Amino acid sequence: MQFRQTLLLIVTTMSIASLGVAGCTPQTQTNAQSTQPVTSVQTPQREPDVVYVPTPQEVVDKMLALAKVTKDDVIYDLGSGDGRIPITAAQKFGTKGVGIDINPERIQEANANAQKAGVSDRVKFLNQDLFSSNFSEATVVTLYLLPELNVKLRPQLFKQLKPGTRVVSHDFDMGDWKPDQVVQTQDGSNIYLWTIPEKVPANLR
Repeated sequence: MQFRQTLLLIVTTMSIASLGVAGCTPQTQTNAQSTQPVTSVQTPQREPDVVYVPTPQEVVDKMLALAKVTKDDVIYDLGSGDGRIPITAAQKFGTKGVGIDINPERIQEANANAQKAGVSDRVKFLNQDLFSSNFSEATVVTLYLLPELNVKLRPQLFKQLKPGTRVVSHDFDMGDWKPDQVVQTQDGSNIYLWTIPEKVPANLR
């Protein structure tokens, strides 16, 4: 009788241990595990403001030419997608660049493209909301956003960027902020160029 009780105790103990290994842990333990930080997952961001549409390479080249980009510039691409603008600038001019995008998949793609292009030492990509980002180091800012987003971003540009910083937008303007120059590409795209002024006009404050 005592032998059967001992055997039953051993079998019961082994069954409980097997459940623990299989992940059937008590609820309190599951809750404790779920509070641990997961370092391999990107910080969640809100939904993107726009549907991702890549800027054609011809337009990228024209944007960089219009801004007169050199190796001494620091480009910030706001809504950087697959990273082609900072990557192209790094390849052609040796420019340092930063891309900011809210979608972690685009960040992974951009980093892979930079690695493939051999410019990972000159460009980096940040998974951030551009409306809460700091891009004060930029000497050139590139955009491909919607008109209302450009206008929403405008006060941030005036606040953060140094006078003389160039801002280049693919297809969309900045509302009442009149561009210094507008050029059109062969595919019909418009490219707008502005320069951050020493003093922000009263109608734009």
